[in-house]
Amino acid sequence: MKEIGGYFGMEDLVSKEFYSDLLALNSGSNALLYLLKARKIKKLYIPYYLCDSVSILLRHHGYEFEYYHVDQEFQPIFDKELEQGEYLYIVNLYGQFTQEKTLALQKHYGQLILDHSQAFFQKPLEGIDTIYSCRKFFGVPDGSYLATDAVLHETIEQDISKDRMAHILGRYEGTASEYYADFRNSNDILGEVPLRTMSKLTHNLMGAVDYEKAGRIRNENYAYLEKQFDEANPLKLTMPEGAFAYPLLVEDGIPVRNLLAEQKIYIPLLWPNVLDECPEESIEYQYAANILPLPCDQRYGIEDMAYLVEMVKKQLD
Repeated sequence: MKEIGGYFGMEDLVSKEFYSDLLALNSGSNALLYLLKARKIKKLYIPYYLCDSVSILLRHHGYEFEYYHVDQEFQPIFDKELEQGEYLYIVNLYGQFTQEKTLALQKHYGQLILDHSQAFFQKPLEGIDTIYSCRKFFGVPDGSYLATDAVLHETIEQDISKDRMAHILGRYEGTASEYYADFRNSNDILGEVPLRTMSKLTHNLMGAVDYEKAGRIRNENYAYLEKQFDEANPLKLTMPEGAFAYPLLVEDGIPVRNLLAEQKIYIPLLWPNVLDECPEESIEYQYAANILPLPCDQRYGIEDMAYLVEMVKKQLD
């Protein structure tokens, strides 16, 4: 029975989700699990240069997997012919896979799963299963979108997100450092949440985002950083639509991160597990340690980018 009267809860906001036509689930990892089940996948080939949440999920659910390397342009180094039930998992790192590159990979390998957790604004291509992450781009506690024609014939409950909002609400009115422990706790909890559909709360928040503004600001900020660092950056980059971050490859990424953190500039290490799993001379280790994913998202303007450039260059001199 519906309750009538009493105090007010959160308002229903503007319902204009960017991917309203895609399947909405509660996390990127669970979007992958959906595909594993629906496609009846037996084995998945995954890159070494990847968050360990994927390998943890595969082990937990008993799926066979094998690693492959990437080259200097993040392209897969993979020469096996995929058998029935085998898929190649490709991460669109920093949005560097253009439509042409993606179509070429599809033509060459066939059975692909494309991870767009770093490429939210790049639309899915027909016939390619594509996973999107909401919280990598926006202030939401969870959520993912999945582009697929595969159907999982299971009843999936709707997630509830209210207990994973502390770090988001805290940072909105406070600082990131004050609520970092809450962020870590929420992240750990989300890793254990079963496959569910996107929560009502996350749907509500994602429906109210100004996507045109967010994409435009990301493009402007990325272009500014690219102009400032292009000559010094060994990476040969393509400007993506609505960039996740600007990847700057430096020589001593870890100490530079630490020095920037002292100035309240927080540059993530993507991904720390790679440093434990790969030899130091590998490209995966070097990229994980030494690529600085410089923030260029919708929270910041050109003045912020100028300050960021000044501080980064000061640490590199």
